[in-house]
Amino acid sequence: MAHEWELVLLAQGFAPRMRRTEDGIVLTVPRSEVDAALSALVAYETETVREAAPRDRRNESLNLPAGAALGVLLFGFFALTLQWNSSMPWLERGSANAGRMLDGEIWRAVTALTLHGDAAHALSNAFTLAIFFGAAAGQIGVGLGGALILLAGAAGNMANSLLQGSPHDSVGASTAVFGAVGILGSLAVMRRRRVGRDKRRAWMAVGAALALLGMLGAGGHRVDVLAHLLGLLAGGGVGMVAALALVRPAGLAIQWICGAAAFSVIVYSWLLALR
Repeated sequence: MAHEWELVLLAQGFAPRMRRTEDGIVLTVPRSEVDAALSALVAYETETVREAAPRDRRNESLNLPAGAALGVLLFGFFALTLQWNSSMPWLERGSANAGRMLDGEIWRAVTALTLHGDAAHALSNAFTLAIFFGAAAGQIGVGLGGALILLAGAAGNMANSLLQGSPHDSVGASTAVFGAVGILGSLAVMRRRRVGRDKRRAWMAVGAALALLGMLGAGGHRVDVLAHLLGLLAGGGVGMVAALALVRPAGLAIQWICGAAAFSVIVYSWLLALR
């Protein structure tokens, strides 16, 4: 901060001097310039805070409508398929069956994210995905956030099938949920590093994501812990790439393209599954 203030004062035509003491760094100016220098620094800090405030609000916002809409769609798909149209073998056609995925039916990595075994499973995943998708959408946009979460979830399912192999089989959006957690963790790390905050504190976001994995994703005999972990790791990687690539927020056109692409991938995957 002292170096930054020194540059500000130099740019304003002052003659600052900086020296180190036992108590820290001291920045001084000639006595005749003290009042004017203080005014210049106050004005600089005020402008800096004013410019940073909109970015901070955007980064910490939660897009509740988008999250709620996705949650309703996810639970609605469960009701439409397994409740109202149970004659179709949805689980058989769309589950993340490792053996069949390794035989080339890679669309199952996507379709499995939309399927659930019972209402409690569907409702739980709809609620948690609504929260974390809403958080991601608030930071990077609805379209881009949805596309990245879908990519992380599908990548987690594919990696899980490679590691566990046949006859492993699973359904559920929880892999995408933890993909969203990983994305949010990466975005938090990169945001703290970019604005120059304590880098050690930046990694607290990673610790929080792992703690969340322990609380939500590692309990119960039917819980696929490895899938959750792989979704978290996939989301972390996807989020890191996105954070590095997004020098500025994605525009409306990119949001629409990403959102349409994610929706098209889901529809096309189900067309392949039901052919």
